[in-house]
Amino acid sequence: MVDINEIRKLSVEQRMEMVEAIWDSIAEDSKFAGKLTDAQEAEIGTRIDLLESGQSKTYSWEEAKRMLSL
Repeated sequence: MVDINEIRKLSVEQRMEMVEAIWDSIAEDSKFAGKLTDAQEAEIGTRIDLLESGQSKTYSWEEAKRMLSL
């Protein structure tokens, strides 16, 4: 096991990179990795198209937090 005190010696950027690497390794090892249905793939494509065309409304994290607190 990795000592948390050793992790804290890393910069925030290094720790974020470590978290990303860990998350990616979990996704790769997951039994669900890469198992999207055709419908899920189509929906993702639709959402990406809407986002890239500007037809989809996006919110900043601050806006989302504000809306959720109402």
